[in-house]
Amino acid sequence: MAIERWQPFSELMSLRQAMDRLFEDSFVRPSRLIGDFGETVMPALDIYQTPNEVVVKASLPGVKPEDINIDITGETLTIKGESKAEQEIKKEDYLYQERRYGVFSRSVALPSGLKTDKAEAAMENGVLTLTIPKVEEAKPKRISIKAKEKK
Repeated sequence: MAIERWQPFSELMSLRQAMDRLFEDSFVRPSRLIGDFGETVMPALDIYQTPNEVVVKASLPGVKPEDINIDITGETLTIKGESKAEQEIKKEDYLYQERRYGVFSRSVALPSGLKTDKAEAAMENGVLTLTIPKVEEAKPKRISIKAKEKK
């Protein structure tokens, strides 16, 4: 019988990694993956504004533009679509699977004062970019200050 050296720290590290993953999946990224119970994917978004427009960027890797629907109702933006598997592979044939497929949806509130009818969308390298111009009244205006002369 061979004697094997016990290394307690290697076991603690794997426990720590398991706890980190548990907290990350539960609190940091809730509902971002598709589960076996039909959960909805929520794509990651970046939303920022410039003086003239609001820009929304959504990470949608592997999704074709024709599989995406963008809807703006009032001040609510909704991005819906479906990520489709390339081929049918039986679940029991997988050795490891992290890529997820299925229906996704994400709704966010937009600021008021946007020309939603003039919105433009483009898709490049798996990133959807939606540009929505601001109405003239919503754009920042610069007011110059005139100094009074002393008499």
